[in-house]
Amino acid sequence: MRADRLLSIMLMLQNGGKKNTRYLAEQLEVSERTIIRDMESLSSAGIPVYAERGSQGGWVLEESYRTNLTGMTPDELISLLVSSHSPLIGDLGIRKQFDAAYQKLLASSPRSIRQDAEIIREKIHIDGAGWHSYRESHPYLTVLQEALWLDRIMQIQYMKGEERVERRIHPLGLVAKRNTWYVVAESQGELRTYRVSRIVDAVMSEDTFERPAGFNLAEYWEESLARFMQNLPQYPAQVRMTVDLIKRFERERYVKILRCDMDSQQDGWITADLEFNTLESASAFLLSCGAEIEVTAPQELREHVSMAANAISRLYE
Repeated sequence: MRADRLLSIMLMLQNGGKKNTRYLAEQLEVSERTIIRDMESLSSAGIPVYAERGSQGGWVLEESYRTNLTGMTPDELISLLVSSHSPLIGDLGIRKQFDAAYQKLLASSPRSIRQDAEIIREKIHIDGAGWHSYRESHPYLTVLQEALWLDRIMQIQYMKGEERVERRIHPLGLVAKRNTWYVVAESQGELRTYRVSRIVDAVMSEDTFERPAGFNLAEYWEESLARFMQNLPQYPAQVRMTVDLIKRFERERYVKILRCDMDSQQDGWITADLEFNTLESASAFLLSCGAEIEVTAPQELREHVSMAANAISRLYE
């Protein structure tokens, strides 16, 4: 399309500087005459392109137009960072290509935009690993984000269980876990994590704060998750399951494969030792696997699953 070609010409001139007609024609696989017509169209549209004569001449895009062409706003950078965590990119096998394109785009942007990108990476983390996925309401996400950019102190009211508590926080970062948002903040001298959907009121003050030196949002989140998982109760179980079911466990945080005996495979089934958190959570997960898994131990879990399955069966009789 001609519009795509005109945009490509502007990007090549901005990123690579002066280019002659032959080079542009070869890169875009068109005739030199077409390039000349395209330059006339760009000039007529108000784009500051001009020709330098001589053996070292070529087409030039005026330097002052650079920021207007690819200068990105923080919101545009956020959209790129968020889209980079889409599972579709990994599914299509273009993760490396996306990252390369993102870096090239940043490289061709002014220094101020590159600095904005680094700040955004420091303050927003996307955790794409498996978790229970459902839609939550985040009415105060926007004001939290604004306070984050400006390093402003916030006064929030937060539901801690059934209790409504008030906190004065220094927001250090936002973390997205599927459809759930968390704000990592410093409060009362400690780093804490608050679920944004449980914030029932939030006011940004005029007071600013200094970010802790060396704070890394992604590292803090992973360490926090590790501590959280270690403190969860443990409920072991032995099962027989289909080989195909193994892939599902890779997407689940609350189910862990302790041992998987592939040598025991027979007719597509294997034996495995699993770890859940509670009897109830184990039963619920096993029921969701349908006929692809059978509990062999402990007996109480086997009976719990059996009774639930029988109750479901009676509903549909």
